[in-house]
Amino acid sequence: MGNCLVSLLSTLLAIPAFMGFIACVLFVIFGQVTVRKLRKTPETKQALGIEFVGGWDILNVAQALALPKSVAQKIRRRSMGIEADPDLLYQYTTVFDRVLARVFYTLFAFSGLGFAILMILNWLQVFD
Repeated sequence: MGNCLVSLLSTLLAIPAFMGFIACVLFVIFGQVTVRKLRKTPETKQALGIEFVGGWDILNVAQALALPKSVAQKIRRRSMGIEADPDLLYQYTTVFDRVLARVFYTLFAFSGLGFAILMILNWLQVFD
């Protein structure tokens, strides 16, 4: 019986792993297509948020474009300028950029959340 449940955990882990793999591919595409263009534009260069490590601005831009505008604006106000400016980014991005950001950020967030939930369930010995 334990082998069956272990394979269930393995099967369930494959879902966020696949989502994470697609998110990694989209991270590179989004960075090359959208964020690269924004980095070259003088008006948006300083509006991408703080880059703690290389590529962090890609996540900042994706978050600002993926979340509803009101939520992104509230996050920006509370973060004191650390996050990307959604109002300015909307002016300099296309519908394709925003759709790409939403797909990437959604897969990125749900893959991480899926791993966390499965880790907690495994810690609670649901799969034993």
